[in-house]
Amino acid sequence: MSEPDAPRPLPPDELGFERIRYEKAPPRATITLNRPEVLNAFDFRMLRELARACEDASWDDEIRVVVVTGEGRAFCVGADLRSWGAELLDNPREYWKWFGAFKDMHDRLREIGKPTLARIQGIAVGGGNELQMACDLAVMADDTFIRHVGPEHGSVPAGGATQWLPIMVGDRRAREIIMLCDEIPAAQAAEWGLVNWAVPADELDAKVDAVVESLARKLPQTMRYTKQQLNWWRDISWHETVGHARDWLALSMLGDEAQDAIRAFLDR
Repeated sequence: MSEPDAPRPLPPDELGFERIRYEKAPPRATITLNRPEVLNAFDFRMLRELARACEDASWDDEIRVVVVTGEGRAFCVGADLRSWGAELLDNPREYWKWFGAFKDMHDRLREIGKPTLARIQGIAVGGGNELQMACDLAVMADDTFIRHVGPEHGSVPAGGATQWLPIMVGDRRAREIIMLCDEIPAAQAAEWGLVNWAVPADELDAKVDAVVESLARKLPQTMRYTKQQLNWWRDISWHETVGHARDWLALSMLGDEAQDAIRAFLDR
């Protein structure tokens, strides 16, 4: 993955990405999580590549809209416990570093300076739901679902869910989603305001195209500041809590509850 010498965009094939596909077809850029064999779970390199792609898109004046999606039957299922879970047990220093990459990715996406659209073609679980919530708008295939599983797996979903769900769906529904860990079907997610639209799977791309076309017609500088203002509630809840969450979650790797839950997952 190349590092820039100046804030200038590069052709996607020069960026050397391995975990994502990054495509530009102005006025649209598309970032596709491309680890379908693990349901597009995050590993460290994927987080770094997502951050770099967002940075590049933010610098490209020909790009007006960024679409985030996944390859295969999952949008994203959050952290790849099988790739890093064992290393984090009893090792809060490593978790703290890993969470830093997660936080950096979110900051790059949220501060990209242009509208972002989540194209949710498959299940969005845990950090996958936090990823789609970090986008401005979301279109979801009606045959899939959103779910949080942190309280069942030894992790507090404080990488966006505890901060943003109360803003998006209200306090009681946020508690229902996080505490019960039930599947939220697409139609219910749209009704609650967790996504904007739930559409038949064969109409997903047509809806994405229509939203992108509408967003791309807007004035870019005006849109950038509009987004900055709209981000106020998300930003204040994020910045007031995420540093604390990073430290607490790192230290939780020393406790029996988190260790037992991760070992049980890895043993399966």
